[in-house]
Formats: sequence, C-alpha cells, structure tokens
Amino acid sequence: MQRAFTLFSLKKRILAVLLVISFIFCSLVVRLFVLQVINGKQLQARATDQWTRDLSIVAPRGTIYDRTGSALAVSYTTYNVYVRAREVKEKSNTAVHLSQILELDFESVYAKLSKNTSEVLIKMQVEGEEAEEIYKLKLPGVYLAENSNRYYTYGNLLTQVLGFISIDNVGQTGIEAYYNDLLKGKDGYSYVQSDLQGKEIGGSLRYYVAGQAGKDLTLTIDSKMQLIVEQALEKIMIEQKAKAVTGMILNAKTGEILSLSSKPSFDLNDVPRDDLEKLFADSKIKPATDIYEPGSTFKILTVAAALEEGLTTLEDRFYCPGFRVIDGIRIKCWRTIGHGSQTLTEAFANSCNCCFMDLALRLGVDKFYSYMSKFGLGQKTGIDATGEASGILMAKKLVKNVDLARMGFGHAIALTPLQLLSAVSAITNGGTFNSPHLLLGGSTISKARKVENIISYNTSQTVNGLLEFAENKTGKYTFVEGYNVGGKTGTAQKYKETGGIDTGKYISSFVGTYPANDPEYIVFVMVDEPSNGAYYGSIVAAPYGKEIFTNLFDYLGEQKQDESIIIEYVDMPDVVGKSLTECAIIMKELGLDYELDGEGEFIERQLPPVGTSLAKGSTILLITN
Repeated sequence: MQRAFTLFSLKKRILAVLLVISFIFCSLVVRLFVLQVINGKQLQARATDQWTRDLSIVAPRGTIYDRTGSALAVSYTTYNVYVRAREVKEKSNTAVHLSQILELDFESVYAKLSKNTSEVLIKMQVEGEEAEEIYKLKLPGVYLAENSNRYYTYGNLLTQVLGFISIDNVGQTGIEAYYNDLLKGKDGYSYVQSDLQGKEIGGSLRYYVAGQAGKDLTLTIDSKMQLIVEQALEKIMIEQKAKAVTGMILNAKTGEILSLSSKPSFDLNDVPRDDLEKLFADSKIKPATDIYEPGSTFKILTVAAALEEGLTTLEDRFYCPGFRVIDGIRIKCWRTIGHGSQTLTEAFANSCNCCFMDLALRLGVDKFYSYMSKFGLGQKTGIDATGEASGILMAKKLVKNVDLARMGFGHAIALTPLQLLSAVSAITNGGTFNSPHLLLGGSTISKARKVENIISYNTSQTVNGLLEFAENKTGKYTFVEGYNVGGKTGTAQKYKETGGIDTGKYISSFVGTYPANDPEYIVFVMVDEPSNGAYYGSIVAAPYGKEIFTNLFDYLGEQKQDESIIIEYVDMPDVVGKSLTECAIIMKELGLDYELDGEGEFIERQLPPVGTSLAKGSTILLITN
C-alpha cells in the first residue's frame, strides 16, 4: 500500500534541508573567518612569497666618532650579486663574465647557475666599480642588491676599541659588537612579482622599502692621544723586543678612557681571518679581559689603605735588611742587599717590599680585603666592553700571613689593568670611584658604578705626594722637565698555565698621574715579556710613560709648572767588574738610580752600554755575577 505524505512530514523534511544548508553556510562563514581574519596575514605573506621575489637592502651602520668629532668608522655602499637561474639564458657566458669580474672560480659560478632554484647568492660585499661593470652587461637573471661595508679611517689605530664586523654586517669585537644593536639599523627590501617558476613578470609592479641607518655613537677616545700612545707602543715592541704591550690614558675625574691600545694589532680595513685564534687574541680589549700580577704598582693601594686606617704616617720608619721571614718563609725584597732604615716616603720611592709586607700585616686580612672590595678588586669595573674579567682574589678564609705579606707588594693577587687604574683614579681623585667607559655620555652606560668616599681627601693628597716624590727623585718637576707628574713602576714574574713561576718571563709596568697634586690624567704602560736584557718597570716601562706625557703636554698646550727646571745629562760609566759598593758611590755622584739583578758582589753586565747619554734621575740596570 502506498504511504501518504502528510503536511507534518513535509515540514520535517523542509526543516532538515534548511538545517543542513544553515550548517554548511555557518561552516563556510567560520572557515572564511579563520582564513581571512585569524590566518589572513600569514596566508597573505605566504602568497606574497610565492608570487614575489625579494632582495634584502642592508641598512648602513651608524658612524662612530671620537670625542673631537673625527669619524673613526663609517659605512659605504657595496652590493650583493644574486642570480635567478631560471631567468639566465646563456649560463656559460654569464658564468664567464661573473667569474672574471668577481675573481671567482668559473666551475663554482656555473654550478650555482645550473641549480634548479629561484635565487642563489654569487658574492657579497662587491665594490661599486665591479658592480657597475656587471650592471652595464645587462645579463638576464643577474641582480644587484645594496649592501653596506665598513671603512675605518685610521686603519690599525684603535683596533681593539673599535673592533670589526662580519661579512653580513654584524659586530664581532670591540664597540662594533658591544653596541651592535644600536649601530646596525633596520634593513630594507626590494620586491618584484614573479610567476610560478620564479621568473620575473615583465611590466609588473616593483616595490622598494628603504632601510633605516643605525645610530651614530661618540666615544670618549681622543684620536690624537690614541696616536701618541700607539706610537710609543710600537717603539716598545721594537726596542724592548716585547711579546705584547698595552697603553692607556684615563681621565681620573670622569672615568672616560681617552686612549686604549694593545700591540700586536692589525689593520681593521684588512682583517686577517686566516688564523682565527690569533685574530681574536689580538682583538681583545686586554686591559679589561686579561689579568696579571701587578707587582709594585699595587703598593699604591696598600699604602692608601694603611694611611686611611691610621696605621702609618709619612715619618714612620721601616728597616729593610733585604728580606722578611713570615710563617717560616723567607720573602726577599727586590733589593737583596736591603734598603736599611727609611721613612715611609723613602720606602715608597724605593719600592721596598719589606715596608709593604709590614703595612699589609698591620692591616690584617679583614681590613685588607675590605679595602680591596672598596677599590673594586674581584669585581668588574662595568666598562662597556665584552669579556671583562673580575680578577682573582684568594678566598679570605684561606689567607695566611705569608700570603697577606705578598699581597701587600702586589704578588699573590691577580687583577686587570682597568681594575688597577680605576682604583688608582679613585685614590688620587679624593676617594671618588668613576667607572671607566668608552661611550661618551648618554644613558647607555647602564653598568656605571660610582662610589663616594672610598678614602678621605687627606689620604688622597698624601698618596699624591708619595707618587710625586717617587717619580721625581732628583728634585721637583724632574721626571718630565718642568711638569708636576707623579707615578709608580712595577715588575712582576709570570706564571705558567700549569702553575709555578715561568722563569725569566716578566711583566713591567708604569702608572703615571698628572697633575700630581690633583690628577686629571692617568697614563698606563704595560710591557709583557721584554727580552732586550732588562725587565724592571723603571727601565722598560717608565721611559715610555715619560714620552707619552711629554707628547701629551705638547698636544694639550700645557704650560710648565716651573720654567726654570733644566735637566742635566751624564754619560753612562763603565762599571763592569766593580763592586756594588763602588757602583753605589759612582751612581750617587752622577745622580743616577739603579736596579740590581742578582745577588753577587761584583757587576757582570750593565744596561745601557757605556757612553749612553742619560738624564740625571734615570734608572739603570746592574747585573751581578
């Protein structure tokens, strides 16, 4: 029997159909919402990527200036050469032209042209002349994209400070690396429309998005002062046959680094990338990254702490027989025959180890370590440079009297040159610590540390007087004729990586202050492994510190504090074969100071040689048998 359709059943069917249609429509709406709203930008980017080809336009890095406004590092336009292989009509001919102009291997270029890819890089950082030659050939499928390269105005000046960039414009060392985010800028792009095979569509739209140049930076460095320091360092490398040398000029009032250099170095416009280990060793800002045992320059810190604690005075007397016995261990003074009885002022000028062992023991471990912390030892200075070291301090609970005594004269402790100079600048600057930095002003010096009242103003002035007396042995203003310069030299042995003293290897150093009564400039010279016969800081480092000061005064137009000072000169006598007693008498009569090497009674060798003209007050080396 045939089933009859009722009005009710028909309505149910219509309703079911409407529900299905509504569901499909809602699904389409939801799908469209997902595609156009939620995933719209992503899908649009993918579509754009499929029907366009883009070339990156590298933004020029910001210019780096010195404090006088002289450009130190500037960017200039270069080009990257790309090939879209599917558009190349004559691969062999194109490969010949590109390989000849770009000085590349033909087979390598041809292989790239034969790849089934939409785009391949042939060479980066192509200079303008070569790029123009390629452009004039109008080779199908060959494209040029703007890039940026770096030019360093002074070549091998400021090698470590400025640093260098990689081939893709990323800072790798120095300021280029530390402030890379500020210097790098924002890259632009060039777009062209293409078909499914990646070929450019003729007559299609082209898009160009310009890059944004990086931020310009101004450094604390003075390029003229830098040149003065680097010329002195070059002389040291030759005359003292040193393994390496470092020099700095620091503004004690502000912490601004006016000059910083290490040798050996290299030309930043021709970076030697064939030996990466040596490259990065020569690129380090060594005053911040390398630690060393400072020797006698550290005595500035010890005497400042002892004076501040009231544990000594300028008239305090110390007796030096040439050694001290502490914890049953005999520790020598550098002058093995001893200095005899001397005041603190004389002991500081004589750099007597025995005096500074006594001062360290008077301070005791707790107070000594408290002052070392105030002076910034065992912690980073906050300089705006990568890889800064913290130095090495023995764990306080392990320190014995014999260790403390050695620390008093700059042994058994390791620090960076920057830590030493920061501490010296605070001590000589009325007790105010200023974090050393390379960027001039600005809020980017986020790690700057400033601590007031490390020591009192009176202690600071007393130390300044000691430094002045130490470097002007023949009278006031005689270290640099007519100028009020203070200073201290240091000599320290080197240690093997496996431990133990590395026999015959030394680090010689000099720290100088000007004006001595209220220092603004601190000059530092460090000579690593001098091998020309002498190694004492007074002979190897101080003369070059004097040369830096002399040239610095000429540059600054500084007036002499005393125009009447006239330095007398004497000829180096022949003292080989004479006894130490005879030599001491001769040197005193000539107004010459001397350092002793060895514990014999008679002189076997002397430096400098007989007949050398020497200014009175100069230090010579006597080597005993």
